[in-house]
Amino acid sequence: MTRTTPPRPVDIEEVFPALAAHRATATRLHPRPGTPAAEDASVGGPLLWPAGEPWPVCTAPHSRTSGHLLSDVRLRRRVERASRGRELTEQERRTLDAMTAGRHDLDLPDDAPLPLLAVAQLRADAIPDLRGPDGCDLLQVFWCPFEAHGPDHTVDVVLRWRRAAEVGSVLTPQPEPPVVGRAECVPNACVLHPEQVVEHQYLELLDPGLRDEIADWEETLLDEGDDDAADSAAPASYATYEEYEAAMAAARAEEPEEIDYRSDLSLAPGWKVGGFASWHLTGPAPVDCPTCGTPMPPLLTVDKWEADGASRSWVPLEDRAAADDPEVIDPVGVYLGRGQLRVHTCPADPSHPHRLTFQ
Repeated sequence: MTRTTPPRPVDIEEVFPALAAHRATATRLHPRPGTPAAEDASVGGPLLWPAGEPWPVCTAPHSRTSGHLLSDVRLRRRVERASRGRELTEQERRTLDAMTAGRHDLDLPDDAPLPLLAVAQLRADAIPDLRGPDGCDLLQVFWCPFEAHGPDHTVDVVLRWRRAAEVGSVLTPQPEPPVVGRAECVPNACVLHPEQVVEHQYLELLDPGLRDEIADWEETLLDEGDDDAADSAAPASYATYEEYEAAMAAARAEEPEEIDYRSDLSLAPGWKVGGFASWHLTGPAPVDCPTCGTPMPPLLTVDKWEADGASRSWVPLEDRAAADDPEVIDPVGVYLGRGQLRVHTCPADPSHPHRLTFQ
């Protein structure tokens, strides 16, 4: 099924023509739990990986003796998904109780080769904002499922570009790490429903004058909303409590949704390729190529939420009836950093080392 982002509540470039110079496209990936094939654009594997090519591994020294068995993580999610909306059966409860959270009995040296997790497979023929080097049309994303790498103690992300037509026989079965540092490092297998949308630059990166104009405009919208609410206020007394409840419910239903540049008109939430970066937690920071100094835009954004309470206007039309379904709100099950990981690549030379940012 396709996914369609609703039109923005306001044509913000019509209100502020200067924003036309601060627009970009992004491709929302709209991952949803499913059973992708190796040749599909997907999250969580399997990948179109050549049978004769070694699978990437992590050999960075870090503990491999505390965490969660990958099989337990997946079993727990299957049980929770099957029991959603009802009480657990006794068998399901025993199954969950049998899992010892945060422990496993594997004896692995700190530098034992640990297969990387397959995170995403992105195809240029399905994702308009994906542009590979040297004619490559397939990007495969991996990470080590332990937040223990580098001075910031993060996951280690590995990118592999290739040409899909050159793969030939596909590796099967595909290696996986037996243990992961946190369950939230493990993506659910998802099919993708790519959709290109328009974004506008993060508010704090706009010119100060334009920022002030947007802030004044938002304040005007709030004032108008308050005036409308006062004009349509229900009477102050009622014959019964039931009449009061009915009047309040009717008033709430008529309240206009507040429009906010950051939440509704700027950056799309969720997993996406391209577009702009949000700096909602730390404030803007330069992300330049460590090799040539070129500013590095985000290639891939990995997000905890497809749409949270502040960005409900981005829920696809096809999902509006199930907007509170966990498979719509959080389909992938990944939570890194404070909720968002971005992979930045060099536009001058994609072979230069990538960088990660977290929000």
